[in-house]
Amino acid sequence: MNISLKGKKALVGGSSKGIGKAIAQQLASSGASVTVMARSEDRLKELVKEMDTSQGQKHQYLSVDFTSFEAYKAKISAYFDTNSVDILVNNTQGPEGGGALEKNVEDYQQAFDLLFKSVVYTTELALKHMQRNQWGRIINIASISVKEPLNYLALSNTIRAAVVTWAKSLAYDVAKDGITVNSTLTGYFDTDRISQLNSKKAEKLGVSPDTVRTNMEEQVPVKRIGDPKEYGYLVVFLASDKAAFITGTNIPIDGGLLKSM
Repeated sequence: MNISLKGKKALVGGSSKGIGKAIAQQLASSGASVTVMARSEDRLKELVKEMDTSQGQKHQYLSVDFTSFEAYKAKISAYFDTNSVDILVNNTQGPEGGGALEKNVEDYQQAFDLLFKSVVYTTELALKHMQRNQWGRIINIASISVKEPLNYLALSNTIRAAVVTWAKSLAYDVAKDGITVNSTLTGYFDTDRISQLNSKKAEKLGVSPDTVRTNMEEQVPVKRIGDPKEYGYLVVFLASDKAAFITGTNIPIDGGLLKSM
């Protein structure tokens, strides 16, 4: 099956590294013109230079700080004043790890701004063009923890669950406009985020990070953690015409880790 996104414009959040970067690269390789968006301007500049332009794509970057909603709101509003997108990948860095007893109400508010408000606001802006064009793809990068909460990620568990239920509601409302809305539920992938969480977990348990990683791999039925490129393949499919009948779904990409239905 050949997937072409030639002529489509995509915006990918959190794309200076890890899963977001891999998604941006795969979208570009499939012919889309991609705007990469994250905090690190230097990394974004390098990524724009690296991405495939063999099909006449024009890539660009937008340096934003997701942790300050008002600052983010100003930048993303200015972007949509002069740009439109056909494919929106809602993705940000995760909030600080920690259990429910380690977090207070201010922590939850910050996580809400980071993971929920930024997603909803960006989507509202992107939808205007999609509805006029009667075609669009909205893909939210969420986590398996919305189905099986991880006790060391209380903030992420809570707010990402809100994102996927909002997405389900939105999917119903915009389906008539040729727009699909799906959420991907992230398992264990080989990223800086996983390394950081493993280091914290290792310190708390008094073991080495390598031991934590080995234990993590053993939990996954395929006995490894994912390559971010594999995530990109799923997103490219969901962004294509081949996935026009798939909407309102939560799709785990976790090597079989989830035990629930």
